[in-house]
Amino acid sequence: MEKGKAQQTVYVNTFINGILDPSQPMLGPVKDGGYIVANTTPGCWGPMITPALRGGHEVTQPVYVEGAKVGDAIAIRIKSIEVTSMATASGNERTIEGRFLGDPFVAAKCPGCGTLYPATRIEGIGPESIRCAECGSDTTPFTFTNGYTIGFDEKKEFGVTLPKEAAEKIAQNGHYYMNTPEHSVQNPVVTFAPHDLVGVVARVRPFLGQLGTTPSHPMPDSHNAGDFGSFLLGAPHEYALTQEQLNQHKTDGHMDINRVREDAVLICPVKVPGGGVYLGDMHAMQGDGEIAGHTTDVSGIVTLQVHVIPNLNIDGPILLPVEEDLPYLAKPFTEAEKEKALKYAKSWELHAIEDSLPVSFIGTGANLNEATENGLNRAAEVLGVTVPEVLNRATITGSIQIGRHPGVVTVTFLAPTDLLDKIGIRELAKEQYGRV
Repeated sequence: MEKGKAQQTVYVNTFINGILDPSQPMLGPVKDGGYIVANTTPGCWGPMITPALRGGHEVTQPVYVEGAKVGDAIAIRIKSIEVTSMATASGNERTIEGRFLGDPFVAAKCPGCGTLYPATRIEGIGPESIRCAECGSDTTPFTFTNGYTIGFDEKKEFGVTLPKEAAEKIAQNGHYYMNTPEHSVQNPVVTFAPHDLVGVVARVRPFLGQLGTTPSHPMPDSHNAGDFGSFLLGAPHEYALTQEQLNQHKTDGHMDINRVREDAVLICPVKVPGGGVYLGDMHAMQGDGEIAGHTTDVSGIVTLQVHVIPNLNIDGPILLPVEEDLPYLAKPFTEAEKEKALKYAKSWELHAIEDSLPVSFIGTGANLNEATENGLNRAAEVLGVTVPEVLNRATITGSIQIGRHPGVVTVTFLAPTDLLDKIGIRELAKEQYGRV
């Protein structure tokens, strides 16, 4: 329930235990048009080696947005993203049998005393350093198949993967080098000191792997999406869901789409009163698909601005990417291009051409085919057109891009501005692409 006077800016530095639960308290409320400023904690690997966290991630405590009702949407402008970690570690994963109940992201279990979600302590460095606080057993459910430690330059323009000696130095003081927020409980992944890749240079371009609104049923944070969410179907742990429940309640906040970055706009469904905006899983860089399964988890400072869009009843997010990130065919036409196109059209006795702007519908599913179908269906339903029309538009004025393998995509195309106006986002799109 909304309580207290709405604030212009809500500051966030507290986190949940891995479960997005609509019955738990929210921060705020923040005003419609107000700001959320958050100090985020690293996403994947740290929580993955912290069995007490039950969701695979450690996202921020959700914020109640003034006036947001179920059936509305919330437009989130990403005003700034700043990496604060000096180093991190990541790599491809391998699960360790006997250390989880059905799902290593959700239900870690100590192999020694059998405790679910055990508290842990750090003893030394390396992949066997995470120990059960009760019995002392090596209890992390994950290890690296191929991993690296990466350090960032002072301006956060690039990262370089580091050799064994440097990785071990960082491992000795992991919270310091990762700049972990004070209220975070995760074990720093740099403690493992991986160093399989050495001397690789990567450009920094940070984005949010998690950004969205609270699902309408308790759900592990990393599983609030169609692909990871499929692991909950018939699961042996307490957070199991049916397919119908997953489809109904998820909000697809865990996307790992590298286009969800500074200056992008993400429009999210409201499935609980106040929306419950949360974020986390910041990454320093990632190619399309996050094909290794993980990338460079970092701490950071994020500023968001939120606006309620009344009666935009969407099932999943809509993205207005930065223009630079749009597929070539989906870039908005310049006035010169439109003049040329209209001149040609008139040569065929066609005296008007369509006015359009880019829009990107998120689709998720157990695999990329299902995710694509989901994105196409969402686009058609929201815009009030047929799926075949969306197929044609996405083919000649857009693209299907992979967000995360195995099952997150963006269906991007130029949409008629009259349809964008009908659903209440034309002005947002015009502002985003400089057509005001």
